[in-house]
Amino acid sequence: MDFQLTPDQKTLCDAVREFGRSLNEGMIERDRDAVFDRARWRECAAFGIQGLPVPQEYGGSGEDLTTTLLAMEALGYACRDNGLVFSLNAQMWAFELPLVHFGSEEQKRRFLPRVCSGELIGAHAVTEPDFGSDAMSMTTRAVRDGDHYVLDGAKTFVTNGPVADVVLLFATVDPALRFAGVTAFLVERDTPGLTLGSAVSKMGLRTSPMGEVAVSGCRVPAANRLGPEGGGTRVFNSAMEWERACIFASHLGAMQRVLEETIVYAKTRKQFGAPISRHAPVADKIVDMKVAIEAGRLLLYKVGAVKDAGGNAILDAAIAKLFVSEAYVRHSLAALQVHGGYGYTTEYQIERELRDAVPGTIYSGTSEMQRKIIARLLGL
Repeated sequence: MDFQLTPDQKTLCDAVREFGRSLNEGMIERDRDAVFDRARWRECAAFGIQGLPVPQEYGGSGEDLTTTLLAMEALGYACRDNGLVFSLNAQMWAFELPLVHFGSEEQKRRFLPRVCSGELIGAHAVTEPDFGSDAMSMTTRAVRDGDHYVLDGAKTFVTNGPVADVVLLFATVDPALRFAGVTAFLVERDTPGLTLGSAVSKMGLRTSPMGEVAVSGCRVPAANRLGPEGGGTRVFNSAMEWERACIFASHLGAMQRVLEETIVYAKTRKQFGAPISRHAPVADKIVDMKVAIEAGRLLLYKVGAVKDAGGNAILDAAIAKLFVSEAYVRHSLAALQVHGGYGYTTEYQIERELRDAVPGTIYSGTSEMQRKIIARLLGL
């Protein structure tokens, strides 16, 4: 693997960092009030964030995966609005790329340019109230009726759900078929029978709206089916392979920012007549933070290299997701501990990093599910 950035990659990352800092004003208030800022979403689109992995013919910039990961790490470093960055990631990896890889030419040209421009927001709806990690046991039904499907059921924990213009929704044509019955549909916001629930109040990532999506007698044109009937499991697994690793590039950027801020604080905060950085317990925490970032980068960019070469990265993605998500929580806890009482206040914004880190061990498959995937692929 070549660890040197190309001149174009360096220029892009520098520009992304400069742009990301422009999104920070009012962050504490937006987090407090759980405000999703659509104006900032459009600013991201105008800059080109949403279009990074999308081919140029569909309105994107057509960057390879490694370059896109570098850009998202730079955004996570500069932009303190982890919720906004998470919503961007959720759309890119779990909505845009499934559409790129499985959509018909008509679907790509109808939706992707408007998604890249920020006109449309996409969501991915698979989890159900009674089926979390066991996603393929879904009960949401899709019944063929002429040139339409009639959808009935409910989804929960849908990132971007309350503000979505298009929902990539999974339903089964026959529950008895299990995996073979799952089918994916593009359901547009104004479709009769589609209900987008209000944003739920949650611990972290508060500026990223999450809610329920329900379909009741919802008639969706067969032309809006993504992939073949019964092909939804393949669509879902592909989306998760992308999301499980790639969504954490921005987390690595946030971890780097928190590390640098923690070093500055430790070198200037004095206790017992010396900067606290000179006390071994504090220095040890900071060293562990640095090691976690470097290890996480190696895991993440290995996925980028494998995918750019056309390889299968299911195992690598699960390993990267498991490591970085759990390291992010430990990292944030360590930063809070070094900052002491100040870290517990909203002014220093360290407590928010911890709140925003915790969900990473749950979304895109819990840590327990990642261990299960890794064990299965090891033949255990």
